[in-house]
Amino acid sequence: MSDPSVHNDAVDARTARFGALPDRVAFEDMVAEQPALPANQAVEAFDSDSMGRRFSCLAADLGL
Repeated sequence: MSDPSVHNDAVDARTARFGALPDRVAFEDMVAEQPALPANQAVEAFDSDSMGRRFSCLAADLGL
């Protein structure tokens, strides 16, 4: 079996080198709630003038 003093020496060396573990972070501090987007936001955000920047097709440009 292992010698308890060797284990204690290892614990002491590890504590001296790395220090103590940081405190646990509460779950509530890790979660950020945001309000949901309105259901029709995609429809209201549509801008027909910007269609040329997103849609590029030579056949459509030539009217074919």
